[in-house]
Order: sequence, then structure tokens, then C-alpha cells
Amino acid sequence: MSLTQDPPSAAPRGPGRAVPLRVAPPRPSRDSVTTIRPDGSRPYLHPAATQGRFTVARRVVALTLLVTYLALPWIQINGHPAVFLDVARLRFHLFGLTLAAQDLWLLFFVFTGVGFSLFFVTALFGRIWCGWACPQTVFLEHVYRPIERLIEGDAVARRALDAAPWSWRKFRLRALKQAIYVLLSAVFTHLFLAYFVSLPEVWAMVRHAPSEHWGAFVFMAGYTGLTYFIFSWFREQVCIVLCPYGRMQSVLTDEHTLAVGYDQGRGEPRGHGAGAGDCVDCGRCVQVCPTGIDIRQGLQLECVGCTACIDACDPVMAKLGRPRGLIRYDSLVGFGGGRTRWLRPRTGLYFVLLLAGAAVGAWALSTIRPASFGVTRMTGAPYLVDGGTVRNQFMVRVVNKRNAPARFRIELPGAPAGLRRTGLEEELEVAPLGEVVRPLVLQQERADYGGLFHLRVELRDAAGTFRLRREIEFLGPEVGTRQGEVRDGAR
Repeated sequence: MSLTQDPPSAAPRGPGRAVPLRVAPPRPSRDSVTTIRPDGSRPYLHPAATQGRFTVARRVVALTLLVTYLALPWIQINGHPAVFLDVARLRFHLFGLTLAAQDLWLLFFVFTGVGFSLFFVTALFGRIWCGWACPQTVFLEHVYRPIERLIEGDAVARRALDAAPWSWRKFRLRALKQAIYVLLSAVFTHLFLAYFVSLPEVWAMVRHAPSEHWGAFVFMAGYTGLTYFIFSWFREQVCIVLCPYGRMQSVLTDEHTLAVGYDQGRGEPRGHGAGAGDCVDCGRCVQVCPTGIDIRQGLQLECVGCTACIDACDPVMAKLGRPRGLIRYDSLVGFGGGRTRWLRPRTGLYFVLLLAGAAVGAWALSTIRPASFGVTRMTGAPYLVDGGTVRNQFMVRVVNKRNAPARFRIELPGAPAGLRRTGLEEELEVAPLGEVVRPLVLQQERADYGGLFHLRVELRDAAGTFRLRREIEFLGPEVGTRQGEVRDGAR
């Protein structure tokens, strides 16, 4: 079988139906990026479809991820979507946990946790994320390309359609495909927006004129266009040109990392005659590759570990009566006949870092309270001397992160005798996910003032389930100055 022999096109022949031409895909070379021709142009890839155990498993994973992505804005937990990043109100709802702007420091643990997890998984299994779970791969290989195959036919038919001159049939097929791509891109973009403004608000925007929400409309139009451009034309170039992960894999992996590879010792020399290896050079592994590489040339930057070449090669081996696994998941050591070591310094270090990050992140999450509380000094003079009284003025900000009204008390435990407070003597009621800012004035007789001292301000909920503490300084004139003297800009 030659490189140009894909499975026959499913397109029926008849009046007005063009017979698919045998248009060969570009022959890949390890010396250059597959999707760049010598003249600098880009060949448009049409990978053939595959069937097999890995294809089925990837479809199950992709379907699960797609359903999760589409369902999260609809699932309500504690009165809000499961994932709702309410940027306008600076509230972030994650699976029942509500974070305010003051809690965004926790994102450091999220990002580092994702990073260490990616390092650890990559050190063990190579680019399994790229081939199985990356949104770019999931949407392209399991949504957009199946639609293309349904409308235009198999890989042979699609390459023939590319090479054919424009006709009514070609225009009709291409227009139908692009129209569906635009519609899908708009739907996915609206669902993506729902993560930030909620589904009811997205639906309200859709039903009203764009002039009523120009910002959201421009964002939607731009993001829809970007999504359409990526999945209709740019495609594998995102993985090759934009994504840095492919370039990082050489740093994160070693000779014991599991990856999709070709057993050269078993397959070479290629051919059919006596003394030839198991590889008959049918080219199926090249025809099904979504980035157009030849896996037989070794590990390459463009390989996303999608396993399509495994499912393409195994049936050929079965038909020839030879063992499966000429192309398989294995390490470089395994392909060389050695034994893959899972526990090694690299994986041990990444695992320790992952555990440390998870432990610190769990502790940080345990510190989250259903309210946030801040005390800041009012602008202007740091203190005021009014008659025989020293006065400090503060602003107290209380944020209720619950989805129900809450009542709070402000207390000054350990305050010195004679310190008087004005404001916030009564319980403070805060609306659901609301905030209240109130002044707090503290006064002390100058005769009792003995210099700067610290105060603890506590916020307690009415039920007594938690408390938050903040420390402030009570400032005044230098001890020993006479009344009416100016110090530190205050009188």
C-alpha cells in the first residue's frame, strides 16, 4: 500500500458527483516542520479517520470533557453556577466555594498546582494531556473534524475537493461546512461568556439589541471570530506554533518517559521481502496523524501523543499475522529492550513538589471564611486633637460571601479603659454577597494617652461560628507636648 492509498471515499458516484482524485499528502521530514513546504506555504492537512481501542477511549474522555464544559454553567451549587467567575462583582464561585477579591492570592496555589501536576504527568506519560484532554484537541478532533468528514467525505475525498476547481458542488459543501463552524463557534463562545456573566444574563444579551451592551457584543464577535479561525483554518498550528508545551517536553521528559513511538528494532528495514522488518511501509501512521508527522522518524515536536498511529498500525499487523504494538506506548528504554523505571529522581522531585503544593493549598483553603473584613485609616491627618481628646478615624469594610443575609458584630477586645468608640455599636446586617463600609471613630482623653499603642478589631458573626481579626494603631501627639502644639501634621 502506498502513501496515497487512504480508505476509499464514501462519497457516492453519479451525475454531478466528482470522482475523488488520488491526491497524496505531503511526505513528512524530520528536518523541517511538516506543515511548512520548502516555499514557505502551508499544506492543509486532512488526516484519515481511525478505529480502535485508543480511539474509543479518547472519544469517551472527550465526550465527558465536552459534557462537563457545556454543563457547568447550568449546574447550581449554593445558588450559583458550579463555576462562575463574576468579575463585575469580584466574586468567584468554584463548586460551592465563594472567593472575594481578597482571596485571589489563592490562585497562586491553583496555578502552581496545575503546573506541578503537568510536570509530574508529563514526566511519566509524555504529552498525554495534549492528545487526550487539551481543549484544542478535544474540540478539533471530536467536534469540528467529524463535521468535516460528514460533509466532505474521507481524507481522500477532502484532498480531492481541495485540488478540484471551484464548482457548484464544491461551493455548496464548503459553504455548509463553514456555516456550521460559525454557528458552533458562536454557541461555544456564548457558553464561555456564561462562565463570567451567568446564563440568564447571556440570554438577556442575546434577546436585546447589541447597542445595549456594546462591550459584551464586541467581545462575543471577536472571540467567535477567533474560535472560528482556529478550528476552521489554523488548527494544528496552535500546537506547533503557539503552544509552548511541545517545546517544554524535552526538558520535562527523559528516556524512561512513556510516549507514543515506533519500534525500530522490530520494524526496520521496511518492506515485504526476505529479511525485511515488520513495517511494510503502508503509510497508514502518516495518513492518520493530525499534525502530519511520520512517527517512525522518532519523537518530534509536532507529536501530541494522540495514539491515532497506534490504532492505524495495529489492524495492519493483525492482517499480516504479526504481533501488535509495532507502534505503541513505551519509553525509549523500553523500545531499546530495557525496563522502564517509574520511580526516578525526576518523578520523585515533581511528586514531592506536587504534594507540598497540595498541602499548602489545602491549608490556604481552610483559612477561607464566609466573610472578609478590612480596617483602613481615613485619609487626611493620621489623628486629630480636639480639645482634650485624641481622635483616630477608620473605615471598616465588611463583605458577606454567603448567598444569604448575615449579621456581624464589631468588637475591640483588650481595649484600654477610657477608649470610646463611635459607630458600629449595633449589629451590622449585610445583604447576600454584599458589602458594607462604615466609619469607626476611636477617642481617648489626652491626659490618658501614653503614646502609640496597638488595638485588635474583631469581626464576629451573630451565630458565633467564626471571627476575623485585624490589628490597627492608635496614634496621637508625642508624649510631653503641650496642648495646641503641632506634631506629625496633626493638631
